[in-house]
Amino acid sequence: MKYATERHPTRKSAPPQPALPPADTVRWVARRKAEVVTAVHSGMLSMREACQRYKLSSDEFLEWERHYKQGGLMGLQVGAKPH
Repeated sequence: MKYATERHPTRKSAPPQPALPPADTVRWVARRKAEVVTAVHSGMLSMREACQRYKLSSDEFLEWERHYKQGGLMGLQVGAKPH
């Protein structure tokens, strides 16, 4: 006698959500900047929400984004030379 095996559909796990720095962050190291840029790119936050939450100007966020796109985490380090 054959037994029917119960099949469970495999669930694809959602990609991990980027960690967000605390809203009261004052010291912006490259890793924290990258976390905010990644959160916006993933749709976790809008640029406007990120700017409001972290008290950033849109120009400041766009600068982080530009540096991140050009040089990744290294591009966000203070004192990094522009390419």
